[in-house]
Amino acid sequence: MDSETFWLALALVLVIEGIFPFLSPAGWRRMFTQVLRLNDGQLRFFGICSLSVGLLLIWLLL
Repeated sequence: MDSETFWLALALVLVIEGIFPFLSPAGWRRMFTQVLRLNDGQLRFFGICSLSVGLLLIWLLL
């Protein structure tokens, strides 16, 4: 993987992350306040699920 691929992937993450707050700022704010109410265990669960799915996709694509 070269540095261009890394920066392209980072740019894609930023674009995807910016879509929801751009299209629905009030909905994004409501969702964000709900996330803040989760306890540490719930946040860790979602984090490990995200990591697992991301690593699985990387493994399948490479």
